[in-house]
Amino acid sequence: MRRFRFAILLALAALFLVFGLFLPIIRFERLYFFNETPSLLELISGLWSQGDIGLCVVVGLFSIVFPIVKLIGLGLQIFVRDGSLVFLRRAMPHLSKWSMMDVMLVAIVVFAAKSSGLAQAAAQPGLWFYAGSTLIAGLLSSLLPTASKT
Repeated sequence: MRRFRFAILLALAALFLVFGLFLPIIRFERLYFFNETPSLLELISGLWSQGDIGLCVVVGLFSIVFPIVKLIGLGLQIFVRDGSLVFLRRAMPHLSKWSMMDVMLVAIVVFAAKSSGLAQAAAQPGLWFYAGSTLIAGLLSSLLPTASKT
């Protein structure tokens, strides 16, 4: 029964991650007439097309690749019960420390836009779904047994 609850939470985290990647994450308003509401994937694509390859790779790794890998690792911990995952069980709590990095990055962008006076910025549903996925994954990571407990 416990494994079933963990699987439900994992599925919810994955669903929230998909919503967080595809729904608008932030709304920029400039001069009251120009609005932009890009998704996280559109922000990363925009960085790539503007030539900010390094920033695109860093944001892409921490906002797309890292959460997917973490959810896969959590899934393995839930469904594989033999001793072959000792390294994974030890690594997951340390990986959790980096989970909110992208949410913090968006918060910094919102703050910078508001304080510069160039645009008004507001969080959109994509940010909340992304944060929800991160929080659920962190909760799962803390509830699952680590290698020292097994």
